[in-house]
Amino acid sequence: MPTSLITGGAGFLGSNLASALLARGERVIILDNFRVGSRQNLASFDGQPLSIVEHDVRIPLTIVEDIDYIWNLACIASPIHYVKHPIETIETNTLGIPNVLKFALQKDAKLLHTSTSEIYGEPLEHPQKETYWGNVNPRGAHAPYKEGKRIGETIITTYAHEFPELDVRMVRIFNTYGPKMALHDGRMIGEFAVRALKDEPLVLDGDGSQTRSACYVDDLIRGLLSMLDQAKLTRNEVVNLGNPDEHSVREFAETVIKLSGSRSLIENGPARPDDIKRRKPDIAKVRKLLNWQPEVQLETGLKQTLEWVRAQLQLERK
Repeated sequence: MPTSLITGGAGFLGSNLASALLARGERVIILDNFRVGSRQNLASFDGQPLSIVEHDVRIPLTIVEDIDYIWNLACIASPIHYVKHPIETIETNTLGIPNVLKFALQKDAKLLHTSTSEIYGEPLEHPQKETYWGNVNPRGAHAPYKEGKRIGETIITTYAHEFPELDVRMVRIFNTYGPKMALHDGRMIGEFAVRALKDEPLVLDGDGSQTRSACYVDDLIRGLLSMLDQAKLTRNEVVNLGNPDEHSVREFAETVIKLSGSRSLIENGPARPDDIKRRKPDIAKVRKLLNWQPEVQLETGLKQTLEWVRAQLQLERK
């Protein structure tokens, strides 16, 4: 039975990844400091071959058992939280990533690191290819996350060059949504879904003309799994994972209202500093490399997400 270690495994993507790995008959170790990860995300795994290690990746890892695969998802990813905890966000990358890399070398484990579309910043290229270097404000409020992820890629690339035995690959994740996402951390679809189901106004950042491309979580997890299922093809590669179906933020709000049957209105709020005007992945590389592309249509994914959010809100009221 292969054993996977998921750092940041109590979060949205980590817990969905754990579910997929367990469904394949694998053993999973969740490592999380629970700063933003949720124990509730792991509650359904009782009785399955999963263990939880409460640990911060800024401290060297000391797990004694054999590890076959490491999925490095450890990093605060919500703007509300990484603006509140900027030093931890930076150090999770600058201190944490070397610890994870050293642990992967020690265990001779295959490693997948999750980077982000935020490394492209306010892109001067559209859609964004993996060859694009980005356009990031290094002194902005979001710099601890964006620049942390950028230096994280540099650290990994340097280690891979200096230690040829390191078996590593990276994915740049674009906006993703679905069950187990945090509902009150300010990110677009979760915030819209909660407000729509409560018939509260959906407040846009600015006029809502900025665009996003949202990938349903099942598609994203399938892409992550493919990266290690075909490890020989992906070693030392970096690829975009996301859905190139681009819509304005206002269109996302309108679709959520329509699908939820909400009476909510749409309001314009102040523009967010350093907000990205356009965001769309070029996925030609991963499509060619792994034959991966998203399959879940936006309305289908939003309907499933709204069902999950509705159930969570009912639990909150109890």
